[in-house]
Amino acid sequence: MAAGFKSAALWGAAAVGLATLLWLLAPVLAPFAMAAVLAYVLNPSVNLLRRVGGGLVGRWFAVLVVEAAFIVLTTGVALMIIPILAVEMPLMRDQLPGLLDAVNAHVQPHLLKLGIHVAVDQAGIKAFVSTYLNANFESSMALLMDSLKIGGSVALALVGNLLLVPVVLFYLLMEWDSLLLKVRDLTPPQMRTVTDGFFAEANGVMGQYLRGQLMVMGALAVYYAGSLALFGLDLAIPIGVFTGLAVFIPYLGFAIGLLLASLASILQFASGAGLEYAVMVVAVVYGIGQLLESFVLVPRLVGERI
Repeated sequence: MAAGFKSAALWGAAAVGLATLLWLLAPVLAPFAMAAVLAYVLNPSVNLLRRVGGGLVGRWFAVLVVEAAFIVLTTGVALMIIPILAVEMPLMRDQLPGLLDAVNAHVQPHLLKLGIHVAVDQAGIKAFVSTYLNANFESSMALLMDSLKIGGSVALALVGNLLLVPVVLFYLLMEWDSLLLKVRDLTPPQMRTVTDGFFAEANGVMGQYLRGQLMVMGALAVYYAGSLALFGLDLAIPIGVFTGLAVFIPYLGFAIGLLLASLASILQFASGAGLEYAVMVVAVVYGIGQLLESFVLVPRLVGERI
């Protein structure tokens, strides 16, 4: 009894020590952990490319092609926001002061009826808009970066991680299969049958989930882009595609897409078709999109697969 308690205490202390060490080293280990996750996701594509090549494609070349395609794809998705902001910021500069006057005129009487007195510094807000939302997008970004006071150490760490992840990812993909075999060799022989079956099942389920999620993202990208275009939104394609691809990040991706669409719709239609039409566009498109995702696409393309 005492021996068992002592052994459990030792294992518990070791677990606590390991967790503490990982917590302290989290900033250092983060790019390696990210590279390991990406290697797990991209390794099937590397193996598929080698099989398609019929033995003529070396692993280093397959890794290089897959990683380059992944970097181009992720960079393209991130850069979708730039043309959206480049178009919307001049519109905000021109239309936001008028929108603020209209909102203030509409809201103030209702607040006064409730006994709520709110003093809005419209002159200060307009001065802020004219100063920071100028027509030059690059100058606006420079002002934003300066106002955020981004320190050199933070920027250097960010750039370092962005450069480190692709390098670590390349070497992990090169040695991924051999690394898995070495990890398997560390498993006690009497437990290999159980662990092999468990990891094979987990890998199969994870692969099916990722494939299903990719189909959901593609379908939603087509839906949002097409629906916003039918309503006449100028930035329908970049906002729609970004929203569809960003739903992979639960809640946050949808929220960012909804925010971008709302802003673009209000700025485009508020002075013409009206604020009600702008609200209707976003409400209809994103409401139906959320129902489509929750009740049709995810249950059929993801739920049935896992």
